Amino acid sequence: MLIAGDIGGTKTDLGIYSKESGPHAPLVQAEVHSADYPSLQAIVVEFLSKNKLSVEAAAFDVAGPVIDGHVKTTNLPWVMDEGSLKTELNLSSVHLMNDLEAIARAVPVLRATDLITLNQGSPVAKGAIAIIAPGTGLGESFLTWDGSQYLAHSSEGGHSDFAPTDQRQIRLLEYLSRRFDHVGVERVCSGIGVPNIYEYLRDEEKIAEKPGVAQLIASSKDRTKAIIEAAVDQHDPSELCRATAEMLVSILASEAGNLALKVLATGGVYLAGGVALHLLTVLQQPRFMNAFTRKGRFKDVMQRIPVQVITARAALIGAASYGLENLKNRKG
Repeated sequence: MLIAGDIGGTKTDLGIYSKESGPHAPLVQAEVHSADYPSLQAIVVEFLSKNKLSVEAAAFDVAGPVIDGHVKTTNLPWVMDEGSLKTELNLSSVHLMNDLEAIARAVPVLRATDLITLNQGSPVAKGAIAIIAPGTGLGESFLTWDGSQYLAHSSEGGHSDFAPTDQRQIRLLEYLSRRFDHVGVERVCSGIGVPNIYEYLRDEEKIAEKPGVAQLIASSKDRTKAIIEAAVDQHDPSELCRATAEMLVSILASEAGNLALKVLATGGVYLAGGVALHLLTVLQQPRFMNAFTRKGRFKDVMQRIPVQVITARAALIGAASYGLENLKNRKG
């Protein structure tokens, strides 16, 4: 059997899989708060001891650049190495991959029920596919067809420069440039970016906040979650939080369009990550597709690109899919 894990800056998802169950149906599954543990090893040992199932291999996806089987996580103080994990966990094999590579690996095996369509488009068979995932940070990856199957490619595109598309976003960039040496797109298009936009709109544009909401956000352990919840509150939304969400969605749409152009994603664009899921009602409004397709002479091309939101735990599915396939090939 296989243990697979999605190791994020906020939470870690683990599951145990068999070849019979497949990547969509873990035998057991658990979610923990990553920062509550000193290492991935500690989480895995606790998980395995609780479930008393024997596993022989592991596949973990990680929010960070995996180079030669080694990674230092971007939003956690952890360093991981395939060899060390294999020894300490007493497994026959351990594979580490970037979390966006894992999401990309999941795309070919996703089911219709795992997706919500933002733009139907006209997909090109075997065309490149782009993935963008605003979670704690911003991840980007893509898939290309090699003649017989899709190959997943990881990237650190979320740390590329933030490119404003209007005067308001230019002022946001100027505001953040006074605080950060480098304003990557992750600073304004992710969980860590939500408070940055909120503070800009509050401090520079002077959009007022309700005293109760302001107090709730200030005292919250997770300010991003509090801001998003106030933005999508159906009964009494905060104007400032709503403006924050709308600005983030416009930036996300523009960056998704940039990625689609760079890899010529005629096979489609897939959005993943907790921020995208929590802002689904905002993504479904015209604002997102208007910003996505606003690429000058390429507007018609952009309108033909399908855009989907992944609702499943795609990274975990992708890690499990890779691990099970690897186990099958080794035994074969």
